[in-house]
Amino acid sequence: MSNNNQNMMNLIQKPIDIWNGYKEKHPNIAQFLVFFMLSNGITVLQLVLMPVFKSIFAQTSLVSTSFQLLQLGTNFDGSSYYIFDYAAGSLASGGGGGLAYFLAVQITIAIAQSINFFVQRSITFKSTSNVWRAAYWYVVAYIGITIGAAAAQGFYKAPIYNLLMNTWSMGSVGETTADVITMVINSAISFWVFFPIFKMIFKQDSDTTNKDV
Repeated sequence: MSNNNQNMMNLIQKPIDIWNGYKEKHPNIAQFLVFFMLSNGITVLQLVLMPVFKSIFAQTSLVSTSFQLLQLGTNFDGSSYYIFDYAAGSLASGGGGGLAYFLAVQITIAIAQSINFFVQRSITFKSTSNVWRAAYWYVVAYIGITIGAAAAQGFYKAPIYNLLMNTWSMGSVGETTADVITMVINSAISFWVFFPIFKMIFKQDSDTTNKDV
């Protein structure tokens, strides 16, 4: 092997050795860092998929189909507050995007989280527990987080879109920017909630947990 190749191998191996050494000393922190990096990758995937599905459903009549589910009290203006609030009409026309927007969001999240399940299980947590049991609790957690995130979205979705599209007169650019912001907020909520859940459902059969010191 030439000196150049050997030097290249040394350059590659050195950060690997540093990481392995850090992982041995601080396994929990290292695990969180891997989770963090993979989660950011999943978020990027969501940001790519969201406009694709949104543009597809925008061409259908589903935009004019209202999807308002799980009423919970009222808004400050006296109107009904829905956990899932996607009023009929495009966002540009003052509507909530209708069933089209709801499907675009949920299909994007479902695809991203399905991938997230397998990469986090095999790479971050290296779980050897029963995959079907883990999948069951993952789905339960996913449904709960989806409802919670949707409820939180009711407080920030409309103001963000109104600010960017109307107050700042950014039009379609504002709508796209608001899409990104709401998706990032949604992903951030999932990130902080899913980590402790994954710690519980992604076990190793002979799991001996080391604590960082």
